[in-house]
Amino acid sequence: MAETLTLPQFIGGERVAAEAGTQSLNPSDTRDVVARVPEAGGAEVEAAVAAARTAFPAWAEASPEVRSDLLDKVGETILRRRDELGRLLSREEGKTVPEGVGETVRAGRIFKYFAGEALRRHGQNLESVRPGVEVQTYRQAVGVFGLIAPWNFPIAIPAWKAAPALAFGNTVVMKPAPQTPAMAAALAEIIWESGAPAGVFNMIFGGGEAGARLVQHAGVDGVSFTGSQHVGATVAQAAVSRQARVQLEMGGKNPLIILDDSDLDRAVAVALDGSFFATGQRCTASSRLIVQAGVHDRFVAALAEKVKALRVGDALEPATQMGPAVSEAQQETSYKYIQIAKDDGGRIVVGGERLRLDKPGWYVQPTLVADTHKDMRINCEEVFGPVASTVRVKDYEEALEVANDGDFGLSAGIVTNSLKHARDFQRRAKAGMVMVNLPTAGVDYHVPFGGIKKSSYGPREQGFAAVEFYTQTKTAYSWS
Repeated sequence: MAETLTLPQFIGGERVAAEAGTQSLNPSDTRDVVARVPEAGGAEVEAAVAAARTAFPAWAEASPEVRSDLLDKVGETILRRRDELGRLLSREEGKTVPEGVGETVRAGRIFKYFAGEALRRHGQNLESVRPGVEVQTYRQAVGVFGLIAPWNFPIAIPAWKAAPALAFGNTVVMKPAPQTPAMAAALAEIIWESGAPAGVFNMIFGGGEAGARLVQHAGVDGVSFTGSQHVGATVAQAAVSRQARVQLEMGGKNPLIILDDSDLDRAVAVALDGSFFATGQRCTASSRLIVQAGVHDRFVAALAEKVKALRVGDALEPATQMGPAVSEAQQETSYKYIQIAKDDGGRIVVGGERLRLDKPGWYVQPTLVADTHKDMRINCEEVFGPVASTVRVKDYEEALEVANDGDFGLSAGIVTNSLKHARDFQRRAKAGMVMVNLPTAGVDYHVPFGGIKKSSYGPREQGFAAVEFYTQTKTAYSWS
């Protein structure tokens, strides 16, 4: 077994040792303890927020070049250590090694992108309606941000929350997901080793109670949360009740439309990637496959062959194409929804059975369910596992209607050779992100990320849009 890490809290420039309250297990082999983790209580949350508040004035007024240099160094370090960090990610979260390394590279690129954005915090010069009066707008840092990150992208999502916050002069208290603390701690170490001043970046560990304390703390000026819709609603209520800024990303039930005129091989490849890569544990995963009748049966048969051939196994093994679920709870959620789909009349085309390998792990057999209709629970509720269902439709208009149905609106895709339908779908799809002949999962780091309806709340994350959440506009008048 690999080394078991003992993690500290990261508060005010010091590694604060504490008795481990929980542990992180390798989902590919649960005999392997990845890390022993302390549980933050009220004192730790209080200390972290106090450290961030103390550090804020100097960091906000520092030269943007100072902030840019720090973020660039963090990005360079992540990229240089991509293989080591990628393997740790795979060991702790369950992504395959190529997926783990790929996510790590993305995190490094995010920090380097925001190193540039730190130098581009801009304003405007405007003409006043009053002669002799000048008007200017400029952006200022907000203060302390509480960042609550999920387990499914344990370095990329912390990066895309922390990098813009730091770039624009804010300070941070981050609480990562309990399932992936070692990966978060590795990021904290890199930020500190790269020269972050004491208190600028803090990290505490814990579950829902620690998160609630952070969200409710009067010293936290803004909260960015990624997780479930249910928890997100409570985060929003707590933040808004004290007039703190809040940004929520809360998942999706993402449709992928396959039209009769599509290239079948392309359609199958897009669906396989979107539905099953990363064990389906992506908020942008294609969980609803909406297929036009003329190609439905051929598409289902072709996709089933690809799904059946997927090699499920230990995330660290080179031959593995799909790793385990991150936890036993996620494993059981997948099998629960498979049973619900069967009970509601869905047909299991491939998968659906308990998967037993030669080591104890939280493995899920990738599963394709056909003969479902749009109102079945399997098509309305987020599974967050390697389970996809198909809905047969007669034409494009019915496909669009089905795709737009439901509470979520994060990502939506279409596979078609029709320019007319592709352009119409881009305009009319009720989703924050729209993909044409591409998987619904897989986004660039330098453009806005987010959805509509119950998928997202507040300003967009990532790219040039991040400045809207992490800065506030000041309007200045002067007479000369």
